Amino acid sequence: MIKQNETHDKIVQVLEEKGPSLPIQISKEIGMSSLFISAFLSELTNEKRINVSHLKVGGSPLYFLNGQEEQLENFYKFLHPKEAETFLLLKTHKILKDSEQEPAIRVALRSIRDYSVGFKKDEEIYWRYILVPESEINDILRPPKKKDVLMPDSKEEDISTPDLKIKENPKPKIIKKQIQKTEIPKTEQKPKVQEEFQNPLAVEETVKPKKQKQKSDFVEKVIEKLNKYYQIIQEKDYKAKEYNCLIQINSDLGPINFLTQAKDKKSVSETDLKKLLATAQSIPLPALFIYTGNLSKKAQEYAEQYASILKVLKID
Repeated sequence: MIKQNETHDKIVQVLEEKGPSLPIQISKEIGMSSLFISAFLSELTNEKRINVSHLKVGGSPLYFLNGQEEQLENFYKFLHPKEAETFLLLKTHKILKDSEQEPAIRVALRSIRDYSVGFKKDEEIYWRYILVPESEINDILRPPKKKDVLMPDSKEEDISTPDLKIKENPKPKIIKKQIQKTEIPKTEQKPKVQEEFQNPLAVEETVKPKKQKQKSDFVEKVIEKLNKYYQIIQEKDYKAKEYNCLIQINSDLGPINFLTQAKDKKSVSETDLKKLLATAQSIPLPALFIYTGNLSKKAQEYAEQYASILKVLKID
């Protein structure tokens, strides 16, 4: 039996040596099934000993330690093209004012959470690059001071001096004139209508009570099967021919959670399995797919390829 704490320490050591890594890379380094590694990564993330990225590489997030945020820059090319463009823009300017960006950039700034941090200043939304310390925000946003314009090779003289006389045939003399600021008359300005956007710092959610849907015979059958052998710890959602939940299985390493999906369909495609596994690995958790029909040839191959983190179960 593998000691849990020892495995945790080994994972942390791999991240110290390799930097941000995928579950499959950690699995190879330790020599342990990806199924168990995913469970251990979930525990370490909950304990806040390691961090998980919002960025996905091949459908799976990266795991990294505090202080390794800068190394995530090496993976920005895995972002959507518009998000990658936004990353480079933010890194170059350090701080961007939300209202001055085009809509696509504003959306991307809210998506690249590994690289951007939102904050408010003077009732405006700004985004700073994650490696820019908060102490530098005011210096970056502070406008440059205006300097007096000096005439070349001149000395300051008071042109209002009453004793100043002009002699005949005077030698050319350059006098620095004081530049007077003319006040521009203020015109009435119509208040700007701000575009509506979601404030990332304070979002008010209105929770509407959901009506309890009646479970179909298929859903009831799946629940009965699961409760017989496993424990349903969270029911997510269900339709007439689909049921999604989180189950817990007891193992030699202790309880392990599985993201579970059941579907009542004649033929299960590779895409069905891919979607479930991608969602499960983003948590991260292993996945269990329950079906009534048959697996297509490609689905069978996919299930065999990722058997360590994806389980399939046929029910009558």
